[in-house]
Amino acid sequence: MRFNLRFVSGRIAAQVALLPAMLIALTVFCGATGWTVWISLTNSRMLPNTNFIGLRQYGSLFANERWIVSVQNLALFGALFIVISLALGFLLAVLIDQRVRAEDLLRSMFLYPFSMSFIVTGLAWRWILDPTLGISKLAHDLGFEAIQFDWLVRQDRVIFTLLAAGVWHAAGLVMAIMLAGLRGIDQEIWKATRIEGIPAWRTYLFVVLPMLKGSFATATILMATSVVRLYDLSVAMTNGGPGIASEVPAKFVMDNLFERQNIGLATAAATSMLVTVVAVVAPLLYWQSRSAERAAR
Repeated sequence: MRFNLRFVSGRIAAQVALLPAMLIALTVFCGATGWTVWISLTNSRMLPNTNFIGLRQYGSLFANERWIVSVQNLALFGALFIVISLALGFLLAVLIDQRVRAEDLLRSMFLYPFSMSFIVTGLAWRWILDPTLGISKLAHDLGFEAIQFDWLVRQDRVIFTLLAAGVWHAAGLVMAIMLAGLRGIDQEIWKATRIEGIPAWRTYLFVVLPMLKGSFATATILMATSVVRLYDLSVAMTNGGPGIASEVPAKFVMDNLFERQNIGLATAAATSMLVTVVAVVAPLLYWQSRSAERAAR
């Protein structure tokens, strides 16, 4: 009885200690989110007001060519970014899982880009891809005049330069997540497949991959949230250009919020992004929790 009372009192004390953090989270995050949604239903311009206009801002938003282009860019970037980052990160994890020499050094090298901010990554890749400073300039100096790597200033290809920088930044994180999953697989499974004479590639494809569903789900959620809040990389590399060829929704929000003084339109765009995040992440989180429950039984 004394043990039960001590356990209950300990739980109550822990909940009381967490109460301020919970109140701050509810006030700051939930309150700010609710305020953003409300402002998106008004005709606020430079300053917020309470003149309710319904969904008119959303009509203006989806009639805005710049917003449509930014959403298309994000959809293309996001699909390729998630797929390539998952594939490359998994392959790097498989490589390191072979107990290669200098494993610690390789892990640090692959994970190092993720330690840098998107601003630093964007600036570095901007210099690398600049036609007058980077790869093209180096090739021309070496006598290869025919090489023209000018994707950074081409409207039809500039989004792929952002993709290259983004994958370089994120692949190391995916590698770390996948490697943790690989190291958690029972060694008896590997021994059994070797005894049966199953090739390593088939073991990875048909045995290991299904066992890494949780790792893939975690990495996918992290990559998806990075995609939706993509801003720094676009600003640092291209500032949305040339023209609006590399415009992304987060930049659209910031520009309307601080430069064009259109708070209503900016908050409508931000709310649309929030709905997108919830629509993408919520099913993944639900599936992951159900998988964990089934594994625990």
